[in-house]
Amino acid sequence: MTITDKKNANLMNLIKRMHGVVENTDIEKHRQSQDHFGAILGNSKDVLTEVLDIPAQSPEEQVLHGEWNYVNRAHMKKYVILYCHGGGYSTGSSLYARTLTNKLAMSTSMDVLSFDYRLAPENPYPAATEDAMRVWNYLMLLGYGARDIILAGDSAGGNLALSLTLKLKEEGRLLPRGLVLMSPWTDLTSSGKSHETRSEIDPVLNAAYLEDMIRNYAEGQELVDPLISPLFGDYEGFPPTYIQVGDNEILLDDSVMLYQKLLHANVSVKLDIFKGMWHVFQMSPFKTAYEAMDKNAEFIYDICR
Repeated sequence: MTITDKKNANLMNLIKRMHGVVENTDIEKHRQSQDHFGAILGNSKDVLTEVLDIPAQSPEEQVLHGEWNYVNRAHMKKYVILYCHGGGYSTGSSLYARTLTNKLAMSTSMDVLSFDYRLAPENPYPAATEDAMRVWNYLMLLGYGARDIILAGDSAGGNLALSLTLKLKEEGRLLPRGLVLMSPWTDLTSSGKSHETRSEIDPVLNAAYLEDMIRNYAEGQELVDPLISPLFGDYEGFPPTYIQVGDNEILLDDSVMLYQKLLHANVSVKLDIFKGMWHVFQMSPFKTAYEAMDKNAEFIYDICR
């Protein structure tokens, strides 16, 4: 084993222990521990946070909590990144996502809007997609055009970014300028071979956890519905897309198969597989995570030219 391999193995063991601390069978405690994690690791003097509430448009709706994250210096205001947090559709929040949204704001010098969509099992599919559409419409009311928005997300948030774009396409609406997806969960049927080939080395996800999340979010639903498993969507006319994934995660093939599907639909798409990395490694405060964020920024600058 080389020094690099040994360092990587030690990092993966550390991530496994940290994930065990954050993960809890009590879903409320799991959510609270994630928020605590986000408050500690997502704290940055270089990024300002502005909390907002997105008002209800009908008596059936509830106010949606969200937050803007932006760099504490003069920066570009023309474009905005709409961020969908991960957490298996059952946990996660904009506070937890600060470990990513702050890095995105710093690397791109763009404003990032994240939001707290309703979570399963209390609010299963299609609640999250409905809430994402509400936030999209809110940005339209603020005066942004579809082409001013880059959609981004990690894990289930990557699923949600794809689901929202597919829904916009289904409704014949204008699509975002581009998508940035980190370890997206694209296939709730778990058909990818990496679910088996990476099961022993993935320090973050396992089959039992995914089964719980699928049950919470989509029990009784057709899992091949493209708004649940975007891998099965029609991608003709889709905007440019950039995908990042670690080669040590069981969701590796969720990214690889999506990449192949987008290529087949003649979409401008790029896939980076990071050697030795795990699920949403970009959250971690180390060199490769920052390099990955710089690559996200390069892609965003390229499509915004």
